Amino acid sequence: MKSPKFLFLILQLVLLAGCYSAQRSQPDPAYSAKTIKAQTNAQPNVERSRLDEQNPAPAQVSLKQADQSQSIAEAMERKIIRNADLTLEVGAPAEVQRKVTSIAESLGGFVVTSESKQRQTGDAKQELEVNLVIRVPATQFGPALDQIRSSGSRVIQEKITGQDVTEEFIDLEARLKTQKALESQFLEIMKQAHKVEDALEVQRQIAEVRTEIEKLEGRKRFLENRASLSTITVNLQSPSAIAINASGFGRNIREAVADSVDVAIAIVLFLIRFVIVMIPILILIILPGWFLARLVFRRTRKVHLAREPRSDSRSDSQSDSKTE
Repeated sequence: MKSPKFLFLILQLVLLAGCYSAQRSQPDPAYSAKTIKAQTNAQPNVERSRLDEQNPAPAQVSLKQADQSQSIAEAMERKIIRNADLTLEVGAPAEVQRKVTSIAESLGGFVVTSESKQRQTGDAKQELEVNLVIRVPATQFGPALDQIRSSGSRVIQEKITGQDVTEEFIDLEARLKTQKALESQFLEIMKQAHKVEDALEVQRQIAEVRTEIEKLEGRKRFLENRASLSTITVNLQSPSAIAINASGFGRNIREAVADSVDVAIAIVLFLIRFVIVMIPILILIILPGWFLARLVFRRTRKVHLAREPRSDSRSDSQSDSKTE
């Protein structure tokens, strides 16, 4: 086989993969058309078989039954991720924690995480707070929520979310089918390669396709796991203490007396602290400064007094000279 022809086949496959990746976000129209056609063809057959086996019934009842059967079939095909977040007020969080664990295990689920911590209230009391994350089968999501609600005395907060990933799941299946077909074509080309360069090029393309297939399969398994097992987060809290405001004249007087006693005690403590703080300041700074100032004052006064007699004697001598 010639090399240009071989490279031409590889180029065609690469262009095919690029065209598909540009349309990867769109669902497969052939798949949806076939599905709708099969549903429309199957519905009259089901109704005919029912009419043949059973007695004729009113049209309203038969249409209702057909709608119910169609909704059940659609629900079985959907991939919905359901999550719930509950905050319950319970008397004994540790006991309810064990009960929630047993509920999850009895319904075929399991506990993902379980965390307990002490929460301090305003009156310096320690209260236990428990957080659990459990996973149960999607078919047991409703019964699990009902049993968990009944285990607590009051539901403080509840949040239920659902995400329909059916379209993404169908798109993943279509992309997987295309990538696997592309991989099989590359394998056929690999068998016809006679040169090392051609074989290496095809092997590189196969590795890229295989990486994309593994990514798609991983995402598909993730969606299947999340849709088959629902996640429920449960927060267990002890009842909060209710503050009672018992206001009255006698109570106000007692509070005023207590406040005055507190103020008097605060003043006494302030004076004691002030005295204790001022003692070292008085001994180390004020007293030495006072003695030093007194010494300087005395020396200044002595010098001043010593100069005054000299001035007096000079004035007397001057007066005597004038009289002579």
